[in-house]
Amino acid sequence: MAAYLIVDVDDLLHFSADKGIDLHELAIALLASARFAAGLYDTAALKAIAVADWRSQDRDENLQLEPEAIFRSAGYRVLDVHDRSCLPDCLLQQVFYADAFPVEELILATTGRDLLTVIEQVQVTDNARIRVWGDNEDALRAAGLPGDIIFQPLVGLHGIKGKNVWVYIDFENISISLNEQGFVVNLDHLIERLVSQAQAHGKLVKMAAYAPWGQRGALPPLVDSSGREVADDAPARLMMSNIDPVFHLPGKQSADIRIARDVLTDAGHPEAGDVIILATGDRDFNDVINPLLQRNKTVVVWGVRGSTGRLLQSNPSLQLEYIDDFTDLQTHQSLSTVETEVDTESFIPSQWSSVIVQFFRLETANPGKDISAETLIGQLIDVGDVISAERGNDLVSQAISLGILRQKSAHGLVELNLQHPIVDKTLLIVNRMVRRVANTLVSRSWEYVNYGFLLKGLSMERDLDRPGMNESDQWRSHWIDCLVREQILQRDLVPHRHNPDDLVPVIRLPAAGTHPLMKSVEEQTAALEFSSQEWEGVPLHALYETEPEVARMVNRIVVSVQQFTSFRNFAWCPLGSLHRRLREFDSGVTFQHAVEYLLINNMVTVNEYPNPRSDFNTKGIELDEANPYVAVILAERDEFLRVLLEMYRSNVTISRANLEQRLTDRWDVPLWLSIMKIENVLNPLPGRADQYSLFRTHHTVKIVAKDDIDEVAAAKG
Repeated sequence: MAAYLIVDVDDLLHFSADKGIDLHELAIALLASARFAAGLYDTAALKAIAVADWRSQDRDENLQLEPEAIFRSAGYRVLDVHDRSCLPDCLLQQVFYADAFPVEELILATTGRDLLTVIEQVQVTDNARIRVWGDNEDALRAAGLPGDIIFQPLVGLHGIKGKNVWVYIDFENISISLNEQGFVVNLDHLIERLVSQAQAHGKLVKMAAYAPWGQRGALPPLVDSSGREVADDAPARLMMSNIDPVFHLPGKQSADIRIARDVLTDAGHPEAGDVIILATGDRDFNDVINPLLQRNKTVVVWGVRGSTGRLLQSNPSLQLEYIDDFTDLQTHQSLSTVETEVDTESFIPSQWSSVIVQFFRLETANPGKDISAETLIGQLIDVGDVISAERGNDLVSQAISLGILRQKSAHGLVELNLQHPIVDKTLLIVNRMVRRVANTLVSRSWEYVNYGFLLKGLSMERDLDRPGMNESDQWRSHWIDCLVREQILQRDLVPHRHNPDDLVPVIRLPAAGTHPLMKSVEEQTAALEFSSQEWEGVPLHALYETEPEVARMVNRIVVSVQQFTSFRNFAWCPLGSLHRRLREFDSGVTFQHAVEYLLINNMVTVNEYPNPRSDFNTKGIELDEANPYVAVILAERDEFLRVLLEMYRSNVTISRANLEQRLTDRWDVPLWLSIMKIENVLNPLPGRADQYSLFRTHHTVKIVAKDDIDEVAAAKG
């Protein structure tokens, strides 16, 4: 068996120096790891080659022996190559071509690319294993490392211990400094670059980010690559990258004390990091840095140009790296030209939502008057969206950069950009959620809406069915919480009606007049109550002229409830199940308006009924078949079914075109076709557009037919 370990010494000298690895320990560890990886019974079967330009090697003052002597003493054969461009050819000529046996195990220890071409030229067996031990797999793959080659990082091999890196990020200070220097704080990009830069110093063991997480307005806006504000998700995103989000109260002194305490405590631990990275620009950390240097720690400071203390910049014992150099963050101005929305991503509340809602409130409270940025900032402070004028100015400035707000004049006046997708979606969500709560309270004469009931209702809002919207109860909860926070809705805890010892969350509308938005809500609810009263005594054909969609929904409800109660011998139908059944035909409040029409004309009763399958009562709807309006709908249903039966017995294809030939113009054929499909009376024929089969044994069909299906089938046979 031919097994080789090729060590690129020139390359690994720099690697060992950067990682703080003793060269003699590295040579021994590589040899031991290679023998183990090859699975050799006879360790002498492994041929270890150390290749370098030995005459040009710089002496390391900490080494008692030269690199060549170190590798010789460890059991390597040394190969002298003066020109690195000839490195692969020298190995082939002096090592591999001299071996009569094909290679079964080849290990290359290098962080560079020079040795990679050897892989393609060495004669290997069919079952040969080729390994590359390096530093950066992505870089080597990009340089042409084949996909079937086994890659392993050098640090982590048995016996090779690099420098441990511990990172402490004053995230509040860094994010504010970046923002003040004109950079957009792209959280995902910042996390990725900070982690990558830390790994360049050694093995990343600990990383913590300190900020007043969860304190609204304490940090400047944090966005993702599409421009969405993601401050609420920041702790979760940090944890997904193995960064510990550490909370401290807002304020510079609070952060300094917490970080200084943690750094000094950790530094006294026996396994403390060899490299300590402090991401901050505060000069106060000199009191922390000096004890670290006395303990022989390598201290690296990450700062922001223009915001880093002079004492830190002038300290010769520190390595100073600028975050704005290795992160490539965008500026506010450049981000304004970037698309700020990706339709496939969830559209969740953000600080932009606060800007939009509070501007809209100001505009509603002051009709016809211009709004200044200063006034908007004051409003944001008043409702607790930001904690200071500085943070408010940051938020408004970035909203202008993103095009959410537009500067109306040179005097600081601003206006909402109603064409901006974030503004458009936010206002739509606010309108539909408030309308849903208001309509439910008015139509049911309730004081509040149960939180779970509201979630179900919002899931049926067809106007919210856009990409990234209304996708789950979690999404709806995020927006309800946002509107509560912005004082558009009010959340309370009330005793459960079946168990008063339990409190359940409910949603109310704030008292009328508490803020300007509620004036429009009050007008909407008054109009709703007035319109429902107007439907009293209006026959269905007249309702078609003013509210055609409501009239169609009335037909659907009557037919569906009658079929359910008749087939199951029930007096009532669960209202929630009925709504889910007809949801695809509900444009938002159509179902609700149809129920109101049915109630005001005494066609149905809505009540809570004992449920044999539950310990609690269930909201249900009961049909009054003696009501003349109900009788008309059911008579039309029966007439439509008789036409279907006639076509069935005559072997005429059931289609919309054939039905329209047999029915007069007064018939809404598409409506009745859809009712028959949803009630499972008609089923589409596979592969035949607009053709249906009649479910002849359907309960309702048999009642209308008034015959015995078995006798009819026998007669046809």
